[in-house]
Amino acid sequence: MASIRRTLSPYHDRSYQNGGSPYSVSSPTHKLLSNSKYSSPLSTFGVGVRRFVAGVLLPQRHSRKGHQAWKIWFYRCLLFFLLGFLLGMAPFGGVADIRNHDFSFEIKPPPVNVQEDVDDGVVARPENFVVDMVELAVERRLNMKERFDFIPRKPLIVVTPTYNRALQAFFLNRLGQVLRLVPPPLVWIVVEMNSASMETADILRKTGVMYRHLVCTKNSTTAKDRGVHQRNAALEHIEHHKLDGIVYFADDDNIYSLELFETLRKISRFGTWPVAMLAQSKNKAILEGPVCNGSQVIGWHTNEKSKRLRRFHVDMSGFAFNSTILWDPKRWQRPTSDPIRQLDTVKEGFQETTFIEQVVEDESQMEGTPPGCSKIMNWHLHLEALKLVYPRGWQLQKSLDVVLPFK
Repeated sequence: MASIRRTLSPYHDRSYQNGGSPYSVSSPTHKLLSNSKYSSPLSTFGVGVRRFVAGVLLPQRHSRKGHQAWKIWFYRCLLFFLLGFLLGMAPFGGVADIRNHDFSFEIKPPPVNVQEDVDDGVVARPENFVVDMVELAVERRLNMKERFDFIPRKPLIVVTPTYNRALQAFFLNRLGQVLRLVPPPLVWIVVEMNSASMETADILRKTGVMYRHLVCTKNSTTAKDRGVHQRNAALEHIEHHKLDGIVYFADDDNIYSLELFETLRKISRFGTWPVAMLAQSKNKAILEGPVCNGSQVIGWHTNEKSKRLRRFHVDMSGFAFNSTILWDPKRWQRPTSDPIRQLDTVKEGFQETTFIEQVVEDESQMEGTPPGCSKIMNWHLHLEALKLVYPRGWQLQKSLDVVLPFK
């Protein structure tokens, strides 16, 4: 019986041991590089680099179970980080080139021919004459800087004691309209006795001025004590909340100019100025306040013999001071830290001088405002209508219903 024997090629007779693959064919070059006898350190390093790059960049289609794939991603991130770091450190130009480079975004006009007429004829400038836009841009920036470079204004703290009387609404509205014209920042502290009335609160809201409506609960028997307690309530409020600004006592029945409030912001510690006062009994105007040589106070105006014993001849509306004196004694080197308040135990007309003695030591710590003290910026007219009362039983509706016959 005939037998057929198929001759196998040496390729099929090859044994695949140690996980060999039938597709892994070793080339002579591979065998030469794998042989340590013929390999050099440089060639070995090159093979290692190629294997590393191929393992990091080339996708792994066949990965065995248990292979740590996170290492591949770690090496990829490390490689990209090194490449980005090297590109960032590479110089793309010299420092001098960067400094001399013009980063201006101004649009320069194209070169034009500019001709100037002179006496002898026409002089033509070169065709590449261009207006220097760099200088114009610098000048424009300087102008904008001067326009927006301003010094912030000092806040003003205006204290006004008020009470129920016939002309109260008139006085508050008049003072509120003046304060409305003063540039901010400004806070108006209005103090009432016992309770805050709805009528006063309504007037304050309509003025459009930032205000604080306070109530003084301390009992007072006379008008003198009432004003002292109301101002002390405002001083306590300023000290408790540490309001920073220039404090000014502005009674609602006085008359003030806008120039006065502009001058208040120039005060550093304590400022004073003369006040024109209208005497009720003698129907004449008197002047009360400092005599100045520039900004230095050298004397005082006074016409009343009963008040010549005062240390400082100043009206209540004739001075202003820095509010930090009330709650920061170390800044002004005050000898004591006792609260600064007006005294109700002194005679009428001496509340001003006893209060100022707690703020300053002498005239050297005062500032004549404005320099020279030559302007009258507010007036104390004493126009209070003490005997004025509302008509008894007067009503608006009944008055409008009255019909007068024609004759």
